[in-house]
Amino acid sequence: MACAGCGTGVEGKPSGCKSNGGCSTGGCNRLNVFDWLSNIPLGDSLAPFDIIEVSFNNGSRKDFFRNVTKQFFDKGEMVTVEGVSGFDVGTVSLTGELVKLQMKKRRAEDTPEVKKVLRRSTNDDLQRMNDNKSREKEALIKSRALARNLGLEMKLAEVEIQADGRKATFFYTADDRVDFRELIKVYASEFRAKVEMRQIGARQEAGKVGGIGSCGRELCCSTWLSDFKSVNTTAARYQNLSINQAKLSGQCGRLKCCLNYELDTYLDALKDFPDDADNIETAGGVAHLQKRDIFKSLMWYSYEGSNKQYPLTISRAKEIRLLNKQGIKPDDLKPVEVVTAKPKETDLGYADVVGLISLKSLEKTAQKRKQKDKDKQKQQRGGERGERGERPERGEPKQAQGQGQPRTDSPKAGQRPDNRQQGDRKPKPDNRQRQQGGGQPKQGREQQPRNEQQPPRPDQQQGQRQPAAPKQPGQQPAQPGQGGAPRQDRRPPRHKHRPPNPNKNNNPEKGQ
Repeated sequence: MACAGCGTGVEGKPSGCKSNGGCSTGGCNRLNVFDWLSNIPLGDSLAPFDIIEVSFNNGSRKDFFRNVTKQFFDKGEMVTVEGVSGFDVGTVSLTGELVKLQMKKRRAEDTPEVKKVLRRSTNDDLQRMNDNKSREKEALIKSRALARNLGLEMKLAEVEIQADGRKATFFYTADDRVDFRELIKVYASEFRAKVEMRQIGARQEAGKVGGIGSCGRELCCSTWLSDFKSVNTTAARYQNLSINQAKLSGQCGRLKCCLNYELDTYLDALKDFPDDADNIETAGGVAHLQKRDIFKSLMWYSYEGSNKQYPLTISRAKEIRLLNKQGIKPDDLKPVEVVTAKPKETDLGYADVVGLISLKSLEKTAQKRKQKDKDKQKQQRGGERGERGERPERGEPKQAQGQGQPRTDSPKAGQRPDNRQQGDRKPKPDNRQRQQGGGQPKQGREQQPRNEQQPPRPDQQQGQRQPAAPKQPGQQPAQPGQGGAPRQDRRPPRHKHRPPNPNKNNNPEKGQ
């Protein structure tokens, strides 16, 4: 299985182990082999094996080459080897004594015809390889279009171009035989390289493309599975699986390779079951075998025309089969009672804590928020009534000056503007208090009426006329009879509630 860091890389190089696809775990690609002899030193009289294993195209293909350079190559190094009419660049995947075992497994002989290792790859070799590898995707698209124009029933899966660009290998799948003699000529003239057509199966195609299986993991054929064995529906029947083509097929359209993984275990467990007990006879009729349960060692039977199944032990099935051979039909199958084990309820120590947790802090916050919303609504209603000139409702606070909506209407003629604030209003004094108080102005009134003059200063002489003071903005003109000299018999300022004198012009709008 490929490790997480090696499975995804940039420009074909893994980003996890930093070993360029040759980590010591052997999990970077499905053709890697774990070198368990790498840390064992050789004797002085023994020379290392002169053939190394080199992988190409990120581990999808590998071959053996003779090391004639007498250099020591580590696993994961890039080397330049002999190719078809040129050279190719690959990665060292295995060295040492394990190469002998791999050659024996793949039936490769140590002959003089084995290709040679030319040198350790230079920067020019790597640059040329990267340029040609970048052409593979474009070549695959063009090759598919050319094959479609010729009307060939084939599917191109991958295109591999040699490092020097002199050879191109086309991997394809087809159900029938394909005559691609004309196609090779078109490919050779289009790509300017020697063309090799190689047919692969649907499983190999899935291994090259890759993907995620129904189990949630990467496909076995693209990670570690290197050889493909035949799979048939008999393996599913032995394992009591439903013959459902959609569930038993993989992404390649063939039966899943994992059906063979546990087949040997099931075959070993089925040796204890009788082979000739598919049909048994009783007084109630003929019972047919439905399934074998290797985990509980039970055989399930059912009568014709009935869906009810009866579990029998292996010994009981053998006993009934022996009686049938003697011509005896037992009265009953005597099925066993299958008890389904219920999961034990374990006390995890939980307690009912509903109502034990105090949420006073949250409740106080909610109450404060509700009270703020109510106050805000009252202020909005008070501002709307103030605009219409209505009196506030009983129990509702009055609108303070400067709060809420601004008041734009001016006071009527003959009335003074009320500049008092909400908290400055006091109950009205009766006539007795008004006489005793001498008509003193109320508290909170900061300015005197505009038609009254300031008292004379002590440094001014009585009867001497003083020059008129400059007229202040908003000040009313002096009335007739009011000379420049201030009046000594000043009357107290009129109270707000006394009716105004109609003869005098005391309308505040004219002075504004």
